[in-house]
Amino acid sequence: MYARSNTIQGDPASVDAGIAYVRDEVMPLLTGMEGCIGLSMLADRETGRCIVTSAWRDEAAMHASAEGVRESRRRAAEVFGGTPEVREWEIAMLHRAHEAPEGACTRVTWTRFEPERADEILDVTRTAVLPRLEEYPGFRSASTLVSRGEGMGVTTVTFIDRAAMEATREQARAIRDDLATKLHMAVTDVGEFELVLAHLRVPETV
Repeated sequence: MYARSNTIQGDPASVDAGIAYVRDEVMPLLTGMEGCIGLSMLADRETGRCIVTSAWRDEAAMHASAEGVRESRRRAAEVFGGTPEVREWEIAMLHRAHEAPEGACTRVTWTRFEPERADEILDVTRTAVLPRLEEYPGFRSASTLVSRGEGMGVTTVTFIDRAAMEATREQARAIRDDLATKLHMAVTDVGEFELVLAHLRVPETV
């Protein structure tokens, strides 16, 4: 399975309008396309940074949709007041312990690594990191997306609410630092967001 992420650094005053546009216009468009298995949206209302991610049954379906989403992406740039950064990923891991309720929040961690270490990193994530995440109070789900050729990854951890997410900041930092040292990864960014749309139908991979 594959995913396309659109990260927009928009105007904070436009976030609500952007959420409405994605919910009412983009989501019906995408979910009506062959091979689409859902959409999610993360939003940071303070900074205006938003991430809209569509999931696809396979790489061919994702690429076949590219022309069909071009106009909606242009319109989204107008609504949000920013230009999307588009990336394509392999969905390497997804574990959903519980459904995410309204008010759920997500911590996103971006990493860079040596491409040949991708499988090793994913194995450690599944066998060593995920069990620790599941112990967090309020844990709902976790996923890891990778771009193997570029040596890039992004991991999301979703919590029942903002308080649960904030309560794990120090533990999460310790895990990141430990993995970065052991696996020779670089943590390039960490963000915390509201999970404003959660309509992914991606099956479990763990």
